Amino acid sequence: MDFFKKKDILIIIIILIVGIGFWYTYNNTPNDETVKAELYYYNELVMTIDLSQGIEKTFSIAQKPKVVFHLSEDGKICFIESDCPDKVCINTGEIYIAGQSAACLPNGLVLKIVSDDEDEKFDTIIGN
Repeated sequence: MDFFKKKDILIIIIILIVGIGFWYTYNNTPNDETVKAELYYYNELVMTIDLSQGIEKTFSIAQKPKVVFHLSEDGKICFIESDCPDKVCINTGEIYIAGQSAACLPNGLVLKIVSDDEDEKFDTIIGN
């Protein structure tokens, strides 16, 4: 008795190929929308960073100088150093697409990528 039949393996391979195709297309499609990064310290907006300037810099905020961010020329931002015990924020990697976020919860920092387009501020509008 075989655990997988030949048809099962073929279906799994097709599903994997289609999934990898969608993932590759999503991550490599040029994005024309302008985005910015918003940095929050305990729900207070501390800084807004324009990601389309093409500037590379490393910075921190006055409230948490031991937490360091890196902004790359291609419009990606990430945590590169933190004094938190688990370092989950550093392992999040670079974020650059509207809707992505990274957080350092022990330090109370949240980094969000938001779109500049006014039409995309709401997910759903209910009512008249």
